[in-house]
Amino acid sequence: MHYSRMRLSHKFVLVILFTAVLVGFTVLRTPSVTDEPAASPADKAIEDLSRVEYPSLANIKWHGHFVQPHQTLESLFGEDWIWVARLNRVDRRHVYPGMTIKVPENMADIRNYTPLPKFHEPAARHGKYILVNITEQWLGAYEKGRLVFSAPAATGKATTETPTGMFRIDARHLTHTSSLYKTANDEEQYPMDNAMRFYIGPDNVSYWIHARDLPGRPASHGCIGLFDEEMQNRVFGTPAKPALLDSQKLYEWAVGENEYGDDYGELDELEDGAAVEVRGSLPRYLGQPPKI
Repeated sequence: MHYSRMRLSHKFVLVILFTAVLVGFTVLRTPSVTDEPAASPADKAIEDLSRVEYPSLANIKWHGHFVQPHQTLESLFGEDWIWVARLNRVDRRHVYPGMTIKVPENMADIRNYTPLPKFHEPAARHGKYILVNITEQWLGAYEKGRLVFSAPAATGKATTETPTGMFRIDARHLTHTSSLYKTANDEEQYPMDNAMRFYIGPDNVSYWIHARDLPGRPASHGCIGLFDEEMQNRVFGTPAKPALLDSQKLYEWAVGENEYGDDYGELDELEDGAAVEVRGSLPRYLGQPPKI
């Protein structure tokens, strides 16, 4: 009888161990659905921004840094975190443990970094002119050909590329939201604050420059997105102290009330809006392209 009871006990223990292993394996293999950014096992480039090649970085010495648990841009770089964010074309919400970012060997090399020319000849005859370089994932604002400010941008990804060519801003909508896409929790339409329409395609789909998340690579469905951490704070609750507000700056410069009068947040059709030039092709990925 004693021998029989021991065998039953062993079986009970084995069942518990097997169940624990099976549950653990399932959890590891099946990530939870979440609004928060996380590494994608299907696309390694999401984890490794050092693989995204920008031609303007050829003369800047940098190395890849693997982000450790509890590390943030602020804890790693202090007041210089903004320059590192701009260098990587990424916002704070999309920097998380397990990813790799570009870090300059000398921080002075990237302060006030821009890949765009200080003077752009095609913009010389325009009072206001917006240049978008898809290869560099960057946008510049020009007045009479001279660059007055520039910022990282997230353009359309492969299969939903941003149209290239010459366009013009023909509408503004301060509180615009997407009619096609929702936030990750599927609770509301994706916000597109500070929206400026520059093109309507033959399929009647509109393309806008607007506030959005910047994950460090082409990511949109064709629109052009700029930093706006106030929008992220409102929608996602992070970051606590918004600092990157490029979409607001461009909106005020291009279609603000000084240019077109009172803005009540409604869709306004505009005349004689700023010219928009979109050029280039998607940036190259170093190494083997990810299989999605």
